[in-house]
Amino acid sequence: MIYENMIKATFLKRPNRFIAHCMVNGKEEIVHVKNTGKCKELLVPGCTVYLQEHDNPNRKTKYSLINVIKDERLINMDSQVPNKVAYEALVNKKILLPGLDEDITFIKGEKTYKSSRFDIYIETENKKAFVEVKGVTLEEDGVVLFPDAKTDRGVKHINELVEAKKDGYESYILFIIQMKGVKYFTPNIKMHKEFADALKNAKLNGVNIIAYDCDVDYNYISINKKVNVIL
Repeated sequence: MIYENMIKATFLKRPNRFIAHCMVNGKEEIVHVKNTGKCKELLVPGCTVYLQEHDNPNRKTKYSLINVIKDERLINMDSQVPNKVAYEALVNKKILLPGLDEDITFIKGEKTYKSSRFDIYIETENKKAFVEVKGVTLEEDGVVLFPDAKTDRGVKHINELVEAKKDGYESYILFIIQMKGVKYFTPNIKMHKEFADALKNAKLNGVNIIAYDCDVDYNYISINKKVNVIL
């Protein structure tokens, strides 16, 4: 995926989860933050960020915050992009799902199952599958973790993927790591032990848990390669 009209800036502060103040070409601007997570380890005053400039006169803000540099590592923090990147990679066979050896005959974004709406639905000649996508931006010493805040909704999705597996669907939890060159992925037990426990239970019940990192540039993001998952 390519972002148009990108500009380098300096992050100043974040008064709430929707906006930030950045210094752009010597002027302080209010920008939209496309990630409602805390991201405190990323958005440190004085850090370098990359913004997308918009020309829509109806927007409240002229810019959206897309990337941030943390310890010389460029991280995409757009929470809307993991689904798009995953969908594109599945269509182009850059992501291969275990258990789905046949070509995909049908794929669509968002499909309801029971009380959950999973991110991607897939059909092959003989199988049907649900894929739940989670974007990962939290990194500590090269290890990436999810979640960065408690997510009861995430636990619910995992448990219903287990139910889908029992009903005959192939089920996948796909972690899209919005950076490159990490050591491995692991659930953030300190932040939400219930989520980590749900992941382990899902794996025991046949749900596939996979992770891929991404090539990230200031104006670009795409799937790179599979990353080891340690539960």
